[in-house]
Amino acid sequence: MHDTPQQALVHFGREMLARGLTTGSGGNLSVCERSRDRVWITPSGIPYMALTPADMVSCDGRGAVAAGERRPSSELDFHLALYRHRPDIGAVVHTHSVFATTLACMHREILPVHYLVGFAGPKVPLAPYATFGTPALARSITDTIGDHNAVLLANHGLVAVGATLAKAFDVAEEIELVARIYYQTLVAGEPRLLSDTQMAEVLEKFKHYGQTAPPAGEE
Repeated sequence: MHDTPQQALVHFGREMLARGLTTGSGGNLSVCERSRDRVWITPSGIPYMALTPADMVSCDGRGAVAAGERRPSSELDFHLALYRHRPDIGAVVHTHSVFATTLACMHREILPVHYLVGFAGPKVPLAPYATFGTPALARSITDTIGDHNAVLLANHGLVAVGATLAKAFDVAEEIELVARIYYQTLVAGEPRLLSDTQMAEVLEKFKHYGQTAPPAGEE
C-alpha cells in the first residue's frame, strides 16, 4: 500500500487527524529500519495535512540526522529509546487522543473494562510525568511499558507500538475506544472489570487474531 516509510508516515499522520486521535501537528509517528540502522520520523511542528514524503526525517540509532531537510520531532528521544529497549518494535505512534489523554491526566491506568484492551496487553500502564522531549520522558516510558503495546503518559497522551506502522496505529485506535468506554463507565458508576484469567484467555486468542493461521487442529 505504501512503498516507502515516508509515504506510510504521511498516510497514518493524516489518519490520526481523520480518526480524531490528535489535532494539528500534535503527536508523532516513526518507523524503524533495523537492517539499515535508520529511523524515519515525522518532523517537528508541521500540520499533518501539509506533510509530504519529502518532509520526513531519517536518523541513525544515536539520533544524528541522516536524511531530510526538516528538524525531527521533539520526541525523537523516546522513539529511539523504545527501539533500543524492545527489538520487536518496528513502529511508534504517539497520540493526544481525547479519552486516553483524559485518563492520563487523571493518573489512571486503563484497566480491562473491555477485552479490546488486549491490543495493548492485560491493561495500559501509566508512565510518570516528565517534560515532553526530554531524556526523563524517554526513561519514564521505557521503565513502564514492559511487554505492553501501549502506555499512557501522565498529563500528556498515549504511545502505541507495533511490528509495523499499521499495527501500531491499530493499537492506538483500539485503545482510544477502550479509554472512552472506561471513562464512561467511571462516570456512570463502578466498572466491572475482566479477571486476570479472562484476560489471559483473550491474550491467547489475540495471538491468532485476524488472518494469522491458527495452530493445526484449531478452527
